[in-house]
Amino acid sequence: MNLKREIPIHVVIIPDGNRRWARKNGLAPTLGHKKSAEYENIKSLFDEAKKLGIKYLSVWGFSTENWKRERKEINVIFEIVLNLVKKLRKDAHEQKIRFLHLGRKDRLPKEVLEELRKLEKETENYSDFNVQLCMDYGGRDEIVRAAEKILSSGKKINEEEFSKHLDSSGIPDPDMIIRTSGEQRISGFMPFQSVYSELYFVKKFFPDFGRKDLRKAVAEFSKRKRRFGK
Repeated sequence: MNLKREIPIHVVIIPDGNRRWARKNGLAPTLGHKKSAEYENIKSLFDEAKKLGIKYLSVWGFSTENWKRERKEINVIFEIVLNLVKKLRKDAHEQKIRFLHLGRKDRLPKEVLEELRKLEKETENYSDFNVQLCMDYGGRDEIVRAAEKILSSGKKINEEEFSKHLDSSGIPDPDMIIRTSGEQRISGFMPFQSVYSELYFVKKFFPDFGRKDLRKAVAEFSKRKRRFGK
């Protein structure tokens, strides 16, 4: 008898291990980032997520802590993101994908920020599938910014009001957080929103993470019992 599987509505991917993948293969660290963001690889993950019934997919592209890396590597990451966003525009319109940028808006390169804003605006009326690209994002930073907004508005702080001022306002809390590379931590990703998220850690480096791995993660999610404190 086939039982209906429980599908996570919102899945987060923390794509870790790009530099280690490159070193393992005798390549420069920046080539690990380029491999992980190859258009066909990213597109296949989006296609698989949609096929599985996932409605929201968040991907951490650049953290607030990543500014500590060498400038050359940072510039390569921004160049990769810029090219990827431009390539995804066609699919966004054909498949009714809504894109959102979560994270700070005051430190990213102007061209990157403009492309992200443009894609947000162009896809704001789509709802079939939602992709959140987290750039210059950090959970603690998000919480501080949300608190500052509420305090400046003079409103009372409570959970509902706080949620409205987070970058993820209007987006369901993550049901599942997937991290690649074998590291078993979420490194401050959506700390307020992820209190009941199921955590799933993969030993593979992200450049080797594909649609079969995403299916396996969702299959594991369907086996877990979520009680939410009950």
